[in-house]
Order: sequence, then C-alpha cells, then structure tokens
Amino acid sequence: MSIAAIAERRTQVRYFIIGFIFIVTSINYADRATFSIAGSDAARELGLSPIATGYILSAFAWAYALAQIPGGALLDRFGTKRIYAGAIAVWSVFTFLQGFAGFIAGLSAVTMLFALRFLVGLSEAPSFPGNARIVAAWFPSSERGTASAIFNSAQYFSLVAFAPLMGWVVHNHGWRAVFYVMGGLGVLAALAFVRFIHDPVRHPDINQAELDYIERGGGLVALDQANASKGNTFRWDNLKQLLTNRMLLGIYLGQYCINVLTYFFATWFPIYLVKERGLNILEAGFAAAAPAMCGFIGGVLGGYISDWLLKRTGSLTIARKTPLLIGMILATLIIACVYIEQEWLVVTVMAIAFFGKGIASLGWAIISDVSPRQFAGLTGGVFNMFGNCAGIVTPIVIGYLVAATDSFDSALIFVGVHCLLTIFAYFVIVGPIRRVELQ
Repeated sequence: MSIAAIAERRTQVRYFIIGFIFIVTSINYADRATFSIAGSDAARELGLSPIATGYILSAFAWAYALAQIPGGALLDRFGTKRIYAGAIAVWSVFTFLQGFAGFIAGLSAVTMLFALRFLVGLSEAPSFPGNARIVAAWFPSSERGTASAIFNSAQYFSLVAFAPLMGWVVHNHGWRAVFYVMGGLGVLAALAFVRFIHDPVRHPDINQAELDYIERGGGLVALDQANASKGNTFRWDNLKQLLTNRMLLGIYLGQYCINVLTYFFATWFPIYLVKERGLNILEAGFAAAAPAMCGFIGGVLGGYISDWLLKRTGSLTIARKTPLLIGMILATLIIACVYIEQEWLVVTVMAIAFFGKGIASLGWAIISDVSPRQFAGLTGGVFNMFGNCAGIVTPIVIGYLVAATDSFDSALIFVGVHCLLTIFAYFVIVGPIRRVELQ
C-alpha cells in the first residue's frame, strides 16, 4: 500500500469515544442502583422503616429531573469536558460518602442518606445531555442512531454487569463497601474522562480524514469551541422557544411516554411477578433479567436499523420514526399480559415488549439531530427532564391503581396506553424531523 493511501485512511477514534461513554454511563446507572442493592442490609442495621427507605429511594429522581435544565445550560456555557468530568467526580464522592451513614453524631442516617442521594441526582444531571453533545460532535448524522443507542443501552448492560458485582460486595464485605467501591470506581472514571475525551478538532489521535468525514456528515466537530466563542449563556427567551416548538414538544412527550415503560420495569415489575404471578424472589430476579437483556439487544438493533434507513433514504424522519413505530407496537403487547395465565408466557411477552421499547429508544439520537447548534446541552436537559418525570409519576400512579383494584391489570393497561401515546406524539405532533434554529 502506498504512503498516500495510508495517509488517507481514516482513523476510528469516534468508536473509542462511544465505547468509553458506554462504560461511563454504565457506572452512572450502577451508582443510581447502589442503595437498591445495599438497602435491605442497610435498613436492618440502621433501623430504617419501609417509608424511610421509600423516601431515600425517591430522592434521586426528584433531584435528577429538577437539575436537567441547569445541567444542560452549564454544558452549553462551559463545555462538555469540564462539566461532565466534574459531574462524574462529584457524584462519585457523594456515592462514596453514603457508606458513612449513621457514623456522624447528631445527623440521622435517614437525613444523611436522603441528602446524599439527592446530591447524586443533582450531580448526575449533566450526564445524558453531555452524552448527546458528544454524539453530536463526534458522529455524522448517518451514525448517530447507532451511537446514541449504544450509550442509551448502557442502562440495561449496567443491570447485567454491575448488579451481580454489587451483590457480591454486599454479601462478602457489608453494605457500606458497595458505596466505597462504586465511588472509587467513579473517581477513576472522571480522571480517565479528562484524559481521553476532547472535541474532535482537539483530539490528539484523530487524523484529518476522519475529521473531514465527521464534519461532512453533519458532525459539530468544534461544538465546545464554537459555544465558548459565542458566549452561550442561558436566557429565558431561548428556553421559551424550546418549550413552545411543536416538534420539540412532541419529542418531549414521546420520551416521557417511553420512560413510563422503563420505570415500570425498574420499579414494579419484580413486585408484579411475585404478587400477581406467584414467583419467589429468586425466580423473579432471573425473570427480570430477561427483559433487561432483550432491551439491550433491541436498543443496539434499533440504532443500527435507523442509521441503515438513513443511508438508504436520506430522510431523518423515515429513519428515526420507522423503528420507533415498530418498537412501540411490540411494546403495547404488555397489555396482553392481562389475559395470559401462564407465567412463562408472561415473561416472554414482557421480554418482547422491552425488546420493542429498546428498538424505539431513539430519543437521544433525535435530540442530537434537532437541537439548536448553540444550545444542544439545554435542549437535551429539557428533553431528559420531561423523560424522567415519568420516574416520579409512574411508581406513584401504579401504586394507587394496584391499591384500588388489588390487581395489576389496570397498571398494565396504563403502561400500554403510553406506548400508543408515544406513536401519537411522533406521528401527529412532531412532524418532519429537522434541526431547530432559534430566533
């Protein structure tokens, strides 16, 4: 091969970048789940009531949703690298400190754990908007579906990879150790982030061929530099435009509805298997892993299909909406569980529904496609705020439905209807998918 041909060959640094973001996002989700793993032993040692435990578990979701807009604004103002790396370090320190609950005189364990979980939620807020900014900078439009699906699928991978590890740590070294281990791992991740994550134009390992390829395909290769030079400070009129744009409102509603399904699986699904279907805790644990793995496979597959369609059709609208439609139709099968008696078939249908949810989870790719160039972080923050409101609403509504009917039938219908609402949001409200230009 000639020297000229070697010089023209593109580097593949963007694949390393998305792989690294996948690992960081897996740690992110694992840190959210630390108290879920340690909670039983912690409650026994600290004398926590179920109500107190519930408040501690809720602290993260409230803070995480509330901090999305400020987190996105900070990313736009100061750049992805500084804010994201700082966020990883801060949430890891707060995770580490939870291991000291009950040791500080005059401060109750409940108060300390609630406050630290709340602070973890606040500090994790820039993570997903930051992921969207990195994808917008590092990937051409034709690869964003797959890239976004990869980092988004970390939520499923984290359950498979870190839950057994954290369970082993708690079993062998006590519940406090899981916070020390995960906090320390997060600090190492923050240091690695500073070392390896840069804008494409600043990365030492990228060559001009890859840089040109990304930029020609619509990648915002100098996103942080451009934002810094324009002084993109937060303004209320910009936020108002993001909240009154019809296309964006449809996308926000769609993400909320998709996350209703996500939070059903994350909160009530194991309880449903035990109370409604008669499985024991061990059986429910294995059964819950099947939908998680199917969601992971569906998430990666949905991104691949979307990018393949974009290359074939050249239409963002067709490429992003087609997998979403297929996935949400599959996800509505969750309603069929109301009429199914066999436990194995229920788990199978739930796995198909979560597989469909994974295929349809292209929201972060769409946000990378449509965000105003100067406010990608803020747009992602608003998007993630709406999506994670489902984490507050869904567990509460399902709890009331189950209490009122002594059955999960109405809860399953509630979740399935939101799958149909997702289709309505994207196909009636959103319209053509295109990048927003702020006035």
